[in-house]
Amino acid sequence: MSSPQVLRLSKLSFATSLILSGYAFADEVKAKDEPLEKIAVYGQHHKNYITEEAQSATKLGLTIKETPQSISVVSRALMDDFSLDDINSVLESTPGVTVEQIETDRTYFKARGFEITNFQVDGLGIPQSSGSIQGSLDTSIYDRVEIVRGANGLMTGAGNPSATVNMVLKKPTYTTQANASASYGSWNKKRLDLDVSTPINDEHAVRAVFTKQKADSYLDRYETDKTIVYLAYEGKLTDSTSLSVNYVNQQKDADSPLWGALPLYYTDGTPTDYDESTSTAADWSYWDNSAEQVYVTLEQNLSATWVARARYAHVKNDQKSELFFVYGTPNKETGLGLTGYASRYDYSDKHDLFDLYASGKFDLFGQEHDLSFGVSQAKMDYKDLSLYDYTTGNGFPAMPSLKTWDGVMPEATLADSENGSDITNEQKSAYISTRLKLSEPLSLLAGVRYTDWETKGTAYSVSQTRSDSELIPYIGTVYDFSDTLSAYASYTETFVPQKELDINANQLPAITGKSSEIGVKAQLLDDQLFVTFAYFDAKQDGLAVALPNSVPGDTRYYAADGINSNGFEVELSGKFTDDLSASISFSNLSIDGDDLVKDYTPENQLKVAATYQVPLVDGLSFGANYRWQDSTSRVQVKDANGMAAVTTNQDAYGLLDLMATYEITDNIGVTFNINNTTGEKYLNSLYWAQGYYGAPRNYGLSVNWQL
Repeated sequence: MSSPQVLRLSKLSFATSLILSGYAFADEVKAKDEPLEKIAVYGQHHKNYITEEAQSATKLGLTIKETPQSISVVSRALMDDFSLDDINSVLESTPGVTVEQIETDRTYFKARGFEITNFQVDGLGIPQSSGSIQGSLDTSIYDRVEIVRGANGLMTGAGNPSATVNMVLKKPTYTTQANASASYGSWNKKRLDLDVSTPINDEHAVRAVFTKQKADSYLDRYETDKTIVYLAYEGKLTDSTSLSVNYVNQQKDADSPLWGALPLYYTDGTPTDYDESTSTAADWSYWDNSAEQVYVTLEQNLSATWVARARYAHVKNDQKSELFFVYGTPNKETGLGLTGYASRYDYSDKHDLFDLYASGKFDLFGQEHDLSFGVSQAKMDYKDLSLYDYTTGNGFPAMPSLKTWDGVMPEATLADSENGSDITNEQKSAYISTRLKLSEPLSLLAGVRYTDWETKGTAYSVSQTRSDSELIPYIGTVYDFSDTLSAYASYTETFVPQKELDINANQLPAITGKSSEIGVKAQLLDDQLFVTFAYFDAKQDGLAVALPNSVPGDTRYYAADGINSNGFEVELSGKFTDDLSASISFSNLSIDGDDLVKDYTPENQLKVAATYQVPLVDGLSFGANYRWQDSTSRVQVKDANGMAAVTTNQDAYGLLDLMATYEITDNIGVTFNINNTTGEKYLNSLYWAQGYYGAPRNYGLSVNWQL
C-alpha cells in the first residue's frame, strides 16, 4: 500500500501536469502593459482593469496573478444568473469551501478543514468570535465576493488558516443606470430587486438598492420576510480628496425556524428517514435578525503614486427569538422518545472599526516597488439573554412522533433562569507589507502584523477576561516565467484567543495557525482563460481540549495538537469559446488530528458553472451550476471500547441547477431557473449530531429590466 506522502505527491504531480499541459496547448498571447482584471469565477469576461485591484490579501493593489495565494471571485453575473441571493449560495459555488447549513437561520463556513471566521466588507475586516452567520446576508448589495483561501493574518489579525471572505459593495456610477427584477418561485417565493445609480454632477454620484423577499418553504411551517435597503454616496471634496459613505440595513424575520434539527438515528441504531419537509419548529417560534451598517472612507492622494485612506465602520446586529429545540433518540416503531426544549434568546452586538493606512510605490536599485503600512482598531460589544420555562410544564414537553406532528405545541412562558453574556472585545493592530521587485520576473512579498486582543466580561456566569498579543509574519514570492505563466509560494500565520483555563486556572495561550502554499497561475487563450493550481498545508496548534474527570461547572483544559490539513485546488475560469463561459474547479483535502472533523468534511469537491450563448438565436443563453462532494459521516455513539457503534452516513451526491435566459429586447429579459434538477435527497450537514434535508427540486422565474 502506498504511503500518504506518495499519494500526496502523485496527486500533486497529476494536477501540475494538467495545468502545464493545458498551457502548452494554448495559443500564444501578446504582452499587455496594463494591469489585469481580477478574474471572476464567472461572467466577467476578463477584460483588463486599470483601477480595481485585489485588496483582500495585501493592500498593495496587486492583481490576482501577482498575489501568492489562491483567490476566487464570484461575480455579479453568476449571482444574477443562478439566483445566488445570499452568501450561503455564493460560497456553495466557491472552490474549496464547505457550507455547513446546520439550521435554517444559522450557518458555518469551512475551508481547508477550518472554520471561516474572517469576513470583510470592501477590504475592511469585521472581526468574528465564531464562524457562524445568523439570519442571512443577502447579496443584492454586492458587486462581487472575493475569497482568499488560506491564512490571511496580515489583513485580518485573529482568525483561522481557512479563508477570508471579502464582500465588495456596489459603487455609485457616473452614468445613470437602473435595473429592476421581479421573480416568483416554488413555495410562493416572491422577490423584488431595484437598483438605481446616478451622478449628481461630474464629481458626485449616488446609488440606491432596495430588495424585498417573502417566501414559504419546503420545510413545514417555515416562512421568511426579508427587506434590504442600501444607500451609497461617492464624491470629490477637492481635486485630491474623495469621500464615500455607505449605509446598509438588512432585516430578516423568520417564523417557525429550525433551532437544532432532526434526530438522525433510532434507538436500535438504524438511521432515521424523514420526509424532506419535516421540521422540529413549533408553530409559535420565531427568529428575527436585523443588521445596520455604516461605512465611511476618506481618501487623500499624497502624490502621483501614494494615497492615504482612513476608514470607519459602525456595525450593529440585533436578534430576538423564541425557539423550540427537540432532542433525544426516537423509537423506530412509535417515533416516541423525544423531548421539546423552549427558550427565548435575545442578542445584540455593536462594532466600531477604524483603519488608517497609506500605500504607494518607491524606486530602488532600478526597480519600482510597492509599500503599504497602517494601524487599525476594532471595539466589539455584545450582550445576549436566555430565558426558559421551568414552571408551566410547557418548557420541556414530551414530543409526539415527528412523522405526524403538525407543530402545534402549547406556548411556553419564557421567564425563568435569566442568564446571558456581557462582553467587550478590543483588537488593536499595526501592519506593514511590501512587494520588492528583485528582478524583472521575480518579486518578493513580505509583511508583518502585530495584533493585541483583549476581552472583558462574563458569559453565562463564566469569566471571559483574557489578553493576547501576537506578531504575525507573511512572506511570499512570485516568479513570472512569461507574461502568461507564473509560479508562487507563500507562508503566513494567524492566531485565535482562547478563554479556557488550564489545571492551574491559568488562561490557555492562543491557538496558533500556520499556512503554506505553492502554486502556478496561467492566462491562456488570448487572456480569456485563467488557470490556477495550489497545493497547501495548514495547521493549528494549542487547541483547548477538556481534561477528563473535570469538576462539573468548572471544566479545565489542556492545549492539544490541532488539525493538520493538506491538499490541492485546481480552477479554470473564463471564456472557453466565443459562446461558452465557465468556471471549473476541483479540490482535494486530507485532514489529520481530528477524526470527527475528518469524517464530516468532504475530501473531494467538484464545482462547475457554465453558460452557453446560442449562436443561432440572438439573446438566448443556457446555463448549468453543478456541485458534487464525496461521502461524509459522523460517529454518533461509541461502545465501551471507544469503537463506533452508531454512525450517520451521507453518500456522495451532486446538485445540478439549470438556467435559461432570453433577452426579449435590449432592455427586457426573462430568466428561468431549476434548482436541484434531479431531486437529490441529502443532508445539508453533519457538522452537528442532528441534521436536516436540503431543498428538493424547485423553480423560479424572473423578469429583468435595465435602462
